[in-house]
Amino acid sequence: MAIRVTLDRVLLDRRMSLTELGDRVGITLANLSILKTGKAKAIRFSTLEALCRELKCQPGDILVWDPDEAAETDDDEGEQAVAAE
Repeated sequence: MAIRVTLDRVLLDRRMSLTELGDRVGITLANLSILKTGKAKAIRFSTLEALCRELKCQPGDILVWDPDEAAETDDDEGEQAVAAE
């Protein structure tokens, strides 16, 4: 996926633990962990808003588009399409 989650870096900058953030925004540690490790496939705007409010940051501080990953994904899709023909 071309979107990377940099929540761990923001937490480190704020000297905040994942547990503390979860308590502040009302999100389970398990769900925050999925988000932090990049395994999440989606995020609600309300969740993103709560994270930004508590971390005093912008959505772009947490979510980053990686063009190299996008190129790899496009290449993989192209290879699969050719293989299917």
